Amino acid sequence: MLAERFIDIIGAGFYTGVPDSALRGLCDCLYDRFGIDGAAHIIGANEGNCAAIAAGYHLATGRLPVVYMQNSGEGNIINPAASLLSRDVYGIPVLFVIGWRGEPGFRDEPQHAFQGKVTLSLLDTMEIPYKVISEDTTEDELSSTIDGFRSIFAQGGQAALVVRSGALKYSRRVTYKNSYTLTREEAIRRIISVTASDPVIATTGKAGRELYELREALGQGHSRDFLTVGSMGHCSSIALGIAMNSTKKVWCIDGDGAALMHMGAMSVIGAKAPENLVHIVINNEAHESVGGMPTSAKCTGLPAVAEACGYRNVCTVKTADELDSALAKAVDSSVLTFIEVKAAIGARADLGRPASTPEQNKTAFTGHLRK
Repeated sequence: MLAERFIDIIGAGFYTGVPDSALRGLCDCLYDRFGIDGAAHIIGANEGNCAAIAAGYHLATGRLPVVYMQNSGEGNIINPAASLLSRDVYGIPVLFVIGWRGEPGFRDEPQHAFQGKVTLSLLDTMEIPYKVISEDTTEDELSSTIDGFRSIFAQGGQAALVVRSGALKYSRRVTYKNSYTLTREEAIRRIISVTASDPVIATTGKAGRELYELREALGQGHSRDFLTVGSMGHCSSIALGIAMNSTKKVWCIDGDGAALMHMGAMSVIGAKAPENLVHIVINNEAHESVGGMPTSAKCTGLPAVAEACGYRNVCTVKTADELDSALAKAVDSSVLTFIEVKAAIGARADLGRPASTPEQNKTAFTGHLRK
């Protein structure tokens, strides 16, 4: 189904969400139709944030909001869906559009396997009726489904459209760019050139994939790296837990979208202020691993946030030379450090995926960490 017809049939005037590659056609169409600077479309920090924004929209207008997300975001909406939105509390209608990664019977990345298996049962548990949208779903079927949901919305309930990969298409592929030139892969290459045998915790998505391939190319093995699978936004908290229980310097390679998703973690890190933690956010101002739509990081001073949270050594770098200088300082530093790396959007077309399983990664990493 064409994404533009999908939007027309739903007939909502407001969308908010976190981008998803399974919803790429919808995300591109929303960007073209509404942009991200107006009142009709907001890219949120996390899915729970989006549910709350949607609630505010309904309270102000009385109209139906749409919240879109990858199915991994279901966990982030459980609390607002079970409390704020629930018919047992405020009764706020919302239509959820959920990209179904890891659908049983289809190969996907490890972090999507279990989530894909429980996607529909989680909706059942939350008493949210749903319709699965596939490539074969007709416009008439979608229209009939939306009509069927209207009585639910009128009673303050929620409903969901669970979208299979490839079900929504858009005629134009939107390209997102920024003005920075340092690539994320080159930044990671320079980071691991100074980390020696120190543990490195990498966020989910392309950063972890690039770290894995760089280690492969250098013949260094993977035991010093923990590749965060799923759990977007929690990489820095994993690093904190390790740093508080290790004498080694711990390097966290984070992303802007992930850092924004659970930015409260920075306050906790700053309060504990482990002197052996280096928190590096590679900021390309985009959700690149799920299509490249912009994040709000362009308007957020992450180093200022870090400093306000208690990080002692804080800086922003935009070039390879600036990064090298910041890394050299971090190696010799004995205070909590935050480095923001302004990076270009983009990755190699032939970027692969880790050949080892998460369990193998954990076993190798813990063996190295506990030496």
